[in-house]
Amino acid sequence: MNPKRIYIIAGEASGDAHGAVLMKEIAALVSDVQFFGAGGPEMRLIAGNHFMDWTQEAVVGLWDVLVKYPYFREKFYRMYREIRQLEPDTVIFVDYPGFNLRLAHYLRRKQYAGKLIYYISPQVWAWNRSRIPRMAGFLDLMICIFPFEKSLYEASGLRTEFVGHPMVEELEPHRIYEPRNPKLIALLPGSRNREIRRIFPVMLDAAKLLRRKDATIQVEASAASERGRELMRKLSYQSGLSDVPIGLKNAYEVMQRAFVGMVASGTATLESSFFQLPFVLIYKVSWLSYIPGRMLIRVNHLGMPNILAGKEIIPEFIQHKAVADRIADAVRQLCNDPMQRDAMIREMGRVIKLLGEKGAARRAAEAVARELELIARE
Repeated sequence: MNPKRIYIIAGEASGDAHGAVLMKEIAALVSDVQFFGAGGPEMRLIAGNHFMDWTQEAVVGLWDVLVKYPYFREKFYRMYREIRQLEPDTVIFVDYPGFNLRLAHYLRRKQYAGKLIYYISPQVWAWNRSRIPRMAGFLDLMICIFPFEKSLYEASGLRTEFVGHPMVEELEPHRIYEPRNPKLIALLPGSRNREIRRIFPVMLDAAKLLRRKDATIQVEASAASERGRELMRKLSYQSGLSDVPIGLKNAYEVMQRAFVGMVASGTATLESSFFQLPFVLIYKVSWLSYIPGRMLIRVNHLGMPNILAGKEIIPEFIQHKAVADRIADAVRQLCNDPMQRDAMIREMGRVIKLLGEKGAARRAAEAVARELELIARE
């Protein structure tokens, strides 16, 4: 019997982590399986040399995509050619919708016959719900991680399974059970260098304002990569806060030791909620990305904790509102107002419960295994 071939694509660090866990779970369920594709270092460790590491090139916003368009075009057609040469049993797309949805549609249009499975459903419900019926025309299965998504996709005829959020299981082993430092502020500006350049200076300026009012305030940052840490060190030096400790890949620890955080919009907002770190959300992109994006957004909030809660439980400082004095005032209030802190932490607990029980990656792998069994019967 020929081995099952799976081509899997993730486009950024968080997708690489989720993709790697999914690959391990699939390998445990499917006895003879080979992985190919593109992602990051964690996925490549499992797949081996026939796997492209490209997650360092992740971008945010329309303008960033346009600047790097030739790069993404080349990778798009390279992956398409690889898939057509391999003719894998299934292609799994992990998040990264700007790239992955286009490739999935192109594959179906070019008569690729294998299964097209999307894991960690794209948040098109936030900015372009009209795409959902079109997605039903070329995807075979949507695996979603938020409970409200299942009915949205199924209404358009797209087979959908809600498996829960893999974060719940992935973060549990990282609990450290240490008391929080009431003077420590966490700075978490995101994993991409473009995010860091736009967001970290604002965080540093807010930290300086906090220190002017209280010289005992401490700040600590965390970087997702060595490149990111070097950039953060440079920006810290330029801001006059060259004494800021910047750890490498220690965000979970900082989230649990800090009293309050400044957190870039993205995965870290749910992670901070899981670890019950009161925080403010910051989002800044180029104006050429922000203006068209804002015209398309169909939700009232940007942060996923707020979307799941159905109200603003986390203060959001978006684009022109992401200024140091406003952010510093909000952080100071979270430091000094126990009632506001407690209310935020209670809401965070409610939000995390909505993400389901442990075992999301295993349930996702089981869904993939069922698709592979369907192929065998056809």
